[in-house]
Amino acid sequence: MVSEYQPSEIRISDSEREDALGKLNEHMTAGRLDIDEYGERSAKIVTAKTRGELLSLFGDLPEPKPAFGQPHPTAGLPPVRRERTFAEKFIPVAAPIAVIALVAGAFIAFHIYFFLPFLFIFLIASRGGGNRWQGGGRGRPRGTRYGRY
Repeated sequence: MVSEYQPSEIRISDSEREDALGKLNEHMTAGRLDIDEYGERSAKIVTAKTRGELLSLFGDLPEPKPAFGQPHPTAGLPPVRRERTFAEKFIPVAAPIAVIALVAGAFIAFHIYFFLPFLFIFLIASRGGGNRWQGGGRGRPRGTRYGRY
């Protein structure tokens, strides 16, 4: 198999570790490994340094196994461009607008409720006669002392 044409002492790369983790995950979802075995083997995959160490973790499992040195089926092909969906076009535009609208709404709501008492006081005071000491309303008349004439 794979180990027949590749020496087991060759060091592995991060992408080969990720590939092995993906294949180990396939075995777990197929029910060949329980969660404890998966945890042990995945920890060993992360710390594995050579292809031999990695392949020894798949010795009792059927295919898929890590494949070293084999190009990916889509390697060398140009990426396939597809038309973006409405959601893929709309969300990047709508999300910032929604955030700005929420922040502006919170800002406006805060200021309305914050300044509402001051507005109320201003309206009562501007009716005229709200200030006793300036005259023109209830209270003592202007120019008298102690409220007597």
